[in-house]
Amino acid sequence: MDVTDDVLGPGYEAIELPMGRDAEGDVVATLVRRRGAGADPSRRAVLYLHGFVDYFFQRHLADFYVDLGFDFYALDLRKYGRSLRPHQTPNYIESLSDYFPEIGEAVRIVRDVDGHDTLLLNGHSTGGLIAALWADRVKGKGLVDGLFLNSPFLELAEPLVMRKAGAGLARALRSRFPKAKLPAGVSERYPRSIHREHEGEWDFDLAWKPLIGFPVRAAWLAAVRRGQLRLHKGLDVDVPVLVMASARSVRPTRKVLDVTGADAVLDVEHMARYAPRIGRHVTLVRIEGGLHDLVLSAEPARTLVFEELTRWTNGYLPGR
Repeated sequence: MDVTDDVLGPGYEAIELPMGRDAEGDVVATLVRRRGAGADPSRRAVLYLHGFVDYFFQRHLADFYVDLGFDFYALDLRKYGRSLRPHQTPNYIESLSDYFPEIGEAVRIVRDVDGHDTLLLNGHSTGGLIAALWADRVKGKGLVDGLFLNSPFLELAEPLVMRKAGAGLARALRSRFPKAKLPAGVSERYPRSIHREHEGEWDFDLAWKPLIGFPVRAAWLAAVRRGQLRLHKGLDVDVPVLVMASARSVRPTRKVLDVTGADAVLDVEHMARYAPRIGRHVTLVRIEGGLHDLVLSAEPARTLVFEELTRWTNGYLPGR
């Protein structure tokens, strides 16, 4: 494996995972690793999957898991963050299953190379949808022991008529014009609300997570919609699942300037509606004052997220 020091500094390693080629050229994913500091290696690990226009930068999330007795891993998916190359269209894929090989390789390293017996898969937003679909695909194989989905992208955050129109347009364009830009995206109010140079308290690379986002492409949206509809029909994930969402959503508009204390990206009622369709054992927790990425919420919501995650983890995952 090609292991190097990671951009997050001491304690973090980056492992490049070659993923062959696609129509744009060579493809890689990047596994970020942070091991616990104890003398005895942990037998428990967590693998984190980020969302759209995102990558792993949340050091305090790794701190939390390490303090809880987990070795921490995060996967920058192909064409995101550490894995984005100059010849690539940022964040672009044509099927969510395109991500399954790098998840599988990351899990192989966590389990077979690094020797962990217990694995928690933690997905945020689009990463939450991907995590649920992957866990359903590998059910019965013993590769994952639990799922924590932080504000998963289970439905398009638009009224029904607009959802149907947007999905229909993406479906119509994806064959002939797969990279066509659609009039959709995330308001820059949310990333501004979390970046420390604006209204927030967090630092992240604006080349990898720009305030104005990356364009939503037709094939990408069509792929997301296929994944969502697959989940709506019902998955059969065979491990305990924890879904967390904010207590409320807010839609940024010219009249709605304050997007703090709520999910300004997705509709949290969609998460509550579709969470039970993920598997046999699903716990839903709502966080008052939570942002879209719940672990980036201001206090006291952030502490509540970690308290609830600790309680669930202690109850449903095998011990150290």
